Amino acid sequence: MKKKFTYTLFILIALALVLLFFLYLSTTNVAVLNPKGLIAEKERDLIIISTILMLIIVIPVFILTIYISWKYKAGNHKAKYSPDWDKNHLLESIWWGFPLVIVVMLSVVTYKSCHELDPFKPIETSVKPMKIQVVALQWKWLFIYPELNIATVNFFQVPEQTPIDFEITADAPMNSFWIPQLGGQVYAMAGMRSELHLIANEPGSFRGSSANISGTGFAGMHFIAKASSQDEFNQWVQSVKESSNLLNLDTYSQLVQPSSYNPAASYVLQVGDLFHQIIMKYMMPSEMQSTGK
Repeated sequence: MKKKFTYTLFILIALALVLLFFLYLSTTNVAVLNPKGLIAEKERDLIIISTILMLIIVIPVFILTIYISWKYKAGNHKAKYSPDWDKNHLLESIWWGFPLVIVVMLSVVTYKSCHELDPFKPIETSVKPMKIQVVALQWKWLFIYPELNIATVNFFQVPEQTPIDFEITADAPMNSFWIPQLGGQVYAMAGMRSELHLIANEPGSFRGSSANISGTGFAGMHFIAKASSQDEFNQWVQSVKESSNLLNLDTYSQLVQPSSYNPAASYVLQVGDLFHQIIMKYMMPSEMQSTGK
């Protein structure tokens, strides 16, 4: 009777923990589990599939660990001593075979997802993609629209259902660009150009942040990525072009100085190849270096 009570109590505690876990997920907005973009949806599915496959092994191992520890404890003199289990081919096939199958399945899933979710792979749609150049500064983000001749700090806006081709670099210590609800993170490094292709499936404002600790202002290095209708985006672009803030080399030399918790700002871009100059200043002498800017 006591043994049945113990097993029942253990099962109830386990079920309560599982229930609390799912209750937490249902009441908490976990960004990676609440995707708003095509790439983020595929990444969420990959997380769930990989977790389920691993739990197929992990859960039985935990259950057997607790069961064996309880059954063969020093105080249980009724436990049967079976020293010849190592000769049981059926059991050996089970505890080696199941993990092998899971590892093979995870390998296939990982191989396929690595190619499908390659950040350098463009998103194929009938809509023309939009290019945004991202520069990680200390501790803020600069977004450059080279085709529209505008730039923003700690905020950018795009039309929904439009592929976004990000070019990413840094003019500060190495950092990582991440918008959890739209897709995975990609590193931003000085003198290097990375790529990331994302798309927003619906309108909304999505929080982006730095995913790499980069000093005292790291906590304030976040931004908003806003997806809107095409008309609303066009109106926003026009309002930015009417701004009195000009982004030239002098303005950039001030912007690149370390500062944290910067409010969103917008500029009219006056240096057409600013992104290229930022990269090349770490590769060879450029106008920005020769002029001391």
